[in-house]
Amino acid sequence: MTRSIITKALLALSMSLGLLLAQTANPKVPVPKGQKEQEAIMAMFQAQDPDARIAAANNLITKFSETEFKATALYLAAFSYQQKNDAENTIVFAEKCLEADPKFFGAQIMIASSLASRTKEFDLDKEEKLGRSEKMAKAALELIPSATKPNPQIPDEQWNGMKKDFMAQAHEALGLAALVRKKYDSCAEEFKFSVDNSATPDPAVMLRLASCEIKINKLDDALAMVDKALADPNAHPQVKSAATQLKMDINKAKAAAK
Repeated sequence: MTRSIITKALLALSMSLGLLLAQTANPKVPVPKGQKEQEAIMAMFQAQDPDARIAAANNLITKFSETEFKATALYLAAFSYQQKNDAENTIVFAEKCLEADPKFFGAQIMIASSLASRTKEFDLDKEEKLGRSEKMAKAALELIPSATKPNPQIPDEQWNGMKKDFMAQAHEALGLAALVRKKYDSCAEEFKFSVDNSATPDPAVMLRLASCEIKINKLDDALAMVDKALADPNAHPQVKSAATQLKMDINKAKAAAK
């Protein structure tokens, strides 16, 4: 491997690792204890698909049981399971991440979102799951403000923006829990915080906000939010299709109210 390739690989690793370390309020920055451990860490970040990433994360934890990157590896595994739509393992590995680093608020947000999104109205354990989801989201919101920059070279403005994004994700999870409970005032408030404070608001969250606003008869606000989702060039075709239908429903409701 040439020196330029090694340099690029290390830079890519540094950027990826920086984003992960930004999701914990633990001020200690992990350090690899040798070349072989560093190679195992690089393999984890260079994995091209979720299954390869999970295998590389497990390899790191197995071969280097005392690694300071254990929480990071477990979070990457949880994230990979999330990509595979495996909610059960997403939660399992996010919980293991928190055992390794109780201040890893990224894992708390992941658990909160996974629980809230998979809970249905008539689940027998609905309140247990939603209560835990809310507890995790609120715990993350307590940790985020005190999180320090994982890299002092990150500009303050950028770091504050990242923390706002993390808080927006936690509020989205609270909104999902409120939506399952049909607390439409609360879910509208939580989703609005998420949309207003995200650097790149998710059009799907905009539609959830609009749906909650319809329930509390804020039709003009709902229509404006749907239009915002439709205007987003990054909106998924399915989201745009749902937004188009929702806009028709809102206009029908407005016409009927006259």
